[in-house]
Amino acid sequence: MTGLLAAALPGVPLLVGLVGLLLPPSPRGAATGEDPARRVAIALGVTGAAVALLAAVALLVRVDRPVEGSTSWVDLGGLTVTLGYRLDGVAVLVATAVAAVALAVQVYSIGYLRRGPHDDVEVDHRYPPYAAQISLFTAAMLTVVVSGDLIMLLVGWEVMGLCSYLLIAHDRRLPEAPAAAVKAFLVTRVGDVGFLLGIALLGVSAGSFKIADVLGHPYSTGTLTAACLLLLAGVAGKSAQFPLHTWLPDAMAGPTPISALIHAATMVAAGVYAVARLYPLFERAPVALAVLGVMASITLLLGAFAATAQDDIKRVLAWSTVSQIGYMTGALAVGAPTAALFHLLTHAAFKALLFLTAGAVIHAVGTTLMSRMGGLRTAMPATFWCMVVGLGALAGVPPLSGFWSKDGVLAAAEAAALDGAGPSYGWVGWLVWLAGLLGVAVTAWYATRLLLRTFLGAPRSPLARPHDPPAVMRWPVLLLAVPAALLGLAGFWQTFADRLAAPVEAALLWPGTPAVSRVAPDLVHVGPALLLPLVLLLVGAGVAWAGWRRDPAADPARFLGPLRPVFARAFRLDDVQHALVVRPTTALARAARTGDELGVDGLVEGSGHAAVELGGGLAALHRAALPRAAAGVLAGALLIGLAVAVIGGVAP
Repeated sequence: MTGLLAAALPGVPLLVGLVGLLLPPSPRGAATGEDPARRVAIALGVTGAAVALLAAVALLVRVDRPVEGSTSWVDLGGLTVTLGYRLDGVAVLVATAVAAVALAVQVYSIGYLRRGPHDDVEVDHRYPPYAAQISLFTAAMLTVVVSGDLIMLLVGWEVMGLCSYLLIAHDRRLPEAPAAAVKAFLVTRVGDVGFLLGIALLGVSAGSFKIADVLGHPYSTGTLTAACLLLLAGVAGKSAQFPLHTWLPDAMAGPTPISALIHAATMVAAGVYAVARLYPLFERAPVALAVLGVMASITLLLGAFAATAQDDIKRVLAWSTVSQIGYMTGALAVGAPTAALFHLLTHAAFKALLFLTAGAVIHAVGTTLMSRMGGLRTAMPATFWCMVVGLGALAGVPPLSGFWSKDGVLAAAEAAALDGAGPSYGWVGWLVWLAGLLGVAVTAWYATRLLLRTFLGAPRSPLARPHDPPAVMRWPVLLLAVPAALLGLAGFWQTFADRLAAPVEAALLWPGTPAVSRVAPDLVHVGPALLLPLVLLLVGAGVAWAGWRRDPAADPARFLGPLRPVFARAFRLDDVQHALVVRPTTALARAARTGDELGVDGLVEGSGHAAVELGGGLAALHRAALPRAAAGVLAGALLIGLAVAVIGGVAP
């Protein structure tokens, strides 16, 4: 039964996604009640996500210890690729979060992807492929979660990249959507090259691609460090970490439900999960963890500062995702995968809530710009309170979920800094801890600014008629508010903590190593260390509130002064990337095209032209008049005879 449920987890969304791709697009101009293809697509999408969620919950009940099963699939020169699953407490918890968010997105999209707020208006005629692609996206992430083989994990990893391209570019009416999709695809592919090479190095060295065999193989230090660094390239791409983070804010051109899916449960979470899955390898490669710590600290602060100066509500949330993933990778760098996974789960809840709530605001107001919002609290009370819960969890307001999970990350970083309790170098703990503390204040500042600019003050768009979303959009938001508020309290439940910590700790027990794991045994740390983050939280929120109270009509970001355009452009790293990578690559492509056209094509076409000219000359000679032809023949015969006579006379 466990094997059947493990197969159904990605299998059912995969099946309904493939069937959904066969549905025709909706007729242009059709109303909601006149579109059978849309109704079938809705049924398939919701059913697939619901069955996956039921399977995940069933596994959550059944799996109390690590289990796996596999069968041989392909033999590659003596290297066997298996088709199987590897389940433990971490896998089933993450799978439950993925399936729950996917189901919420499928239901929410029914109401969101219409041309207007009423049931009788024209629908999005590309809804059937949209719902099918969400199912495929979900299946790909679940494959990554439950896979027991690195090649199968890579398959799910790559399918996610393809689905992200299709879904970001869904709305063809937006000119920026195709460009954002191409950028996301290409940037993540850059990292995926390293990820592929890292998997190949691990599998070839171990003689197997099974995760259990890879974790148990005694690699040399050099091989293991090289493989882990290559894997981090893929993690940086998928999880939008510095320097491959630039695709994620631009991906906001996609529909808002897709933003929720990418940021909360798929894509960006995949990199963190992959490192946690293979963490015993990273723990034996301190250089790789040091690189991860530097990358995490830069990304954490980069995303936080960039979020302070955005006017687009979705881009604020996008940069906050970049920053929060930095907390997770920072926890991994200081030797606390349990804290990283705990924050991954709480982040999935409150970030999905935030994006779907932002979608409700956009759906009602008709714009993503906070400068054209304001005064929505009374018109959208349910949306307002859900946004309060989501932003409170993001900022780390107690007792909401983000407070406890972020505290776990900061406690692990503090222990690594002060006590040297991490597997990497001591300075990594200091770097992650100080960046995390500064990130608390900055996160509180931009979260407070978003709430004030969107829901309080005077309305700045008099033409808008705001309202709470319809029931099909409202219920997913309300249900997601529950885990966003309360999931952090699960850290006090020992069974939940064991499900997160025990599998990682068991995998860390290598032959010949001490039997005591370096993973922090507690998810929740209650003590004096909580006071400093709380003080920083109050300082950040208080500064934003004071600036808004001084002039409610003005943007609190005006106090950033000359730093505001720098933060708004994320320190212009996108421009640097364009100058150092895009332009040289484009110039090289132009040079290669010119060389091909003038060199290769010129040689081929020149040979053809020469042959044609030679043939034309010979043809002209053959078209000579009869007297001239006869004279030519006689002259030729005379020359041949003369040559024969001369040669014959010379011969002895």
